[in-house]
Amino acid sequence: MALDLGTLVSKANDYKRILENTHDYRKKWDKKMKPTILKTLKEILKQTGIEGKINEQDNIENLEAIVLDLGRSVSGISENLEDTDIKRAMIKSNGSLIYQQLFNGKVMIMTVSPYIEGYGDPKPPKPLEILRPEELTEGFIIRHMEVFLNEITQWEDYDDDEPTQKNAFNPIGFNRPPGEE
Repeated sequence: MALDLGTLVSKANDYKRILENTHDYRKKWDKKMKPTILKTLKEILKQTGIEGKINEQDNIENLEAIVLDLGRSVSGISENLEDTDIKRAMIKSNGSLIYQQLFNGKVMIMTVSPYIEGYGDPKPPKPLEILRPEELTEGFIIRHMEVFLNEITQWEDYDDDEPTQKNAFNPIGFNRPPGEE
């Protein structure tokens, strides 16, 4: 007796295809993605003169990562310790661009904004996108670096020239349409 499975066979085939993709994507990490990421990031650092370190994190197989770390530096801010002439320098983490292999073999690209230790909390990593092996090209990596540089530049140049909320601060009688109170 044959059961009427409706769309169940189609769903089972989709599942098997996805499992096969995961296996294929994982193999492509070592063969294609990792070498492309490393080569492109090294060339970007060389051509732009940006100082950074590229770290491979491979202690967990199939959950590896490549991190472009701009390092740490003295922030220029120091804390005066009570009742002493001693000052404690606050250290700034300069930000990172991360390529993290996911459980399914795809790669998540994230940025980590700069932050000053002891001055607020660091932001969590910001996901940019998730790519399959065939989508991860030099052009995408260059675009990721552009986004990362924009984010860290905005962080470094932070000010309130452009209010984030409409009418965040309007002095009385100025910058208001006629008739608005």
